[in-house]
Amino acid sequence: MTINFKHALSRKSIYITALSACLIAVAALAILSFLITRDSQKNTEDFAKKTFFRKYESIEKEFKNIEDYQYLLRALIRKDGLQNYKDYSSVLNDLNKKRNLLTDSWYYYENKAAGKSERDGFLSDIFRNKKDIEKTITLENDGAGDFRNILVTHKDSLFWVSYDSLILPDKNVLYYGSTVSLDDLHQYFINVDKNSNTYAYVFTKEGICITHPEKKYLGKNIFEFTDINPKDTVCSTSRTGYTQGTATSEYLGVEVTRFIKPLKTDNFEGYTVVNHVNFIIDENVYKIKTYTTYIFLAALFLIVTVFILFQRAANVAYQEKEKIQSEKNLLLIENEKMHKAEIINQLQQLKNNINPHFLFNSLNSLYMLIGINKENAQKFTMNLSKIYRYLIVPPKENIVLVSKEIDFIRKYMELLKSRFDEELRFEVIINDSKSLEKRIPYLSLQIVTENAIKHNVATIDQPLEIIISIEENGIVVKNTWQPKTEPVQGEKFGINYLTQIYEYFRINSLNISVDGEYFICFLPLMK
Repeated sequence: MTINFKHALSRKSIYITALSACLIAVAALAILSFLITRDSQKNTEDFAKKTFFRKYESIEKEFKNIEDYQYLLRALIRKDGLQNYKDYSSVLNDLNKKRNLLTDSWYYYENKAAGKSERDGFLSDIFRNKKDIEKTITLENDGAGDFRNILVTHKDSLFWVSYDSLILPDKNVLYYGSTVSLDDLHQYFINVDKNSNTYAYVFTKEGICITHPEKKYLGKNIFEFTDINPKDTVCSTSRTGYTQGTATSEYLGVEVTRFIKPLKTDNFEGYTVVNHVNFIIDENVYKIKTYTTYIFLAALFLIVTVFILFQRAANVAYQEKEKIQSEKNLLLIENEKMHKAEIINQLQQLKNNINPHFLFNSLNSLYMLIGINKENAQKFTMNLSKIYRYLIVPPKENIVLVSKEIDFIRKYMELLKSRFDEELRFEVIINDSKSLEKRIPYLSLQIVTENAIKHNVATIDQPLEIIISIEENGIVVKNTWQPKTEPVQGEKFGINYLTQIYEYFRINSLNISVDGEYFICFLPLMK
């Protein structure tokens, strides 16, 4: 039996089927439009909240860093009074530049008995005349830090000056503190998160604007150039600890989602504002309804056509994406090769610097030992041979076991002891024996110890103490902080080499700091 499908469906059935397909297509487009709009609104709101928290945390962290810096400065000044305040200011400023910190130390010493004054810092002159201080903007603060804060205008730029004073005998006064450029402070917040849809600013509890992308608003009252009301800052009644609302940006002139949260430290009390520009994908429902008639007449044809075109476009896009990804991978591989070659070249320069200088000093020491103690001279020669064997044959990828590096540095320090004797004290402390099986950059301990000897004074009366501690997550190398008064010549091949090799393996770079009487270097371990 043969069935003729040509006449199986009536014309009425075809019309009903076509009408149903068109109605389904229209309904599907309408529902899709609604769902996309709703999800876009939710995603935009969630993204805005995440951006707000990220911005707020970076701002809060930097303000606490400024506060910690003030505490450090106060502790140093009050500890020694007038003895070392000049050195403290100079050393701290040098460290700030190396660590890219925003703060700048200064002092102003007024010797009333002698009728003279000493100062350092381009804004310290404001303390020479009380009228100059009265022209500044005072930031009220009831925090535990008890620092005084003012805003000072200098060469069309606004600076946040946080200071304290020390009353000395004969009514002499020492003013000291730190200065932060508000332009630099805002630029720092921009660089933390370069999201073009978001900008943040900070104002005090009285409404004085501290940071803002528009420079003209710095130092102005926030309630005068924005639509923020005092009730917007009442965050204590909010369960989330911040207020959220829709407003018009005074900076961009568009609608934004505005978040306001209190920002309080021992040295500052105010609010952080984060404005997120709203971009919502808005399907034009009315336009879809206008073209319902056309969809009704050509729904099936349109769906098939769109599907075919979409499939072809997707194939072309996929091929382009694959091509771009392939080229990107090639560039990444080339970049890795160049970076690795740069590290190897850095290591070679480091070895070229170490070998002649170290060999010359070692041969001089050996010459002296031969005439004094032949047995010690033989041990010295064996150590020197093992050291140069270690230097001549570098490990793969310039990474070596901690145990081998410790063995090398002990032999290395034995040779140095023959030169310095009582001027140098060296100790290795193993707090975690499992760390000996982990790895660190090749010659890293030699670089750090040589750096300590190069930059610090080492005498019999003032010996240089170097302590290497093996911990669970890293190696701590600390030496007594007694820097030479004269600057030390030479390029920083060693430190640059360590920084680059840690960055190459995507490990946090080494941490260098000064803690009291010790200069400390932390070397992270690799598994």
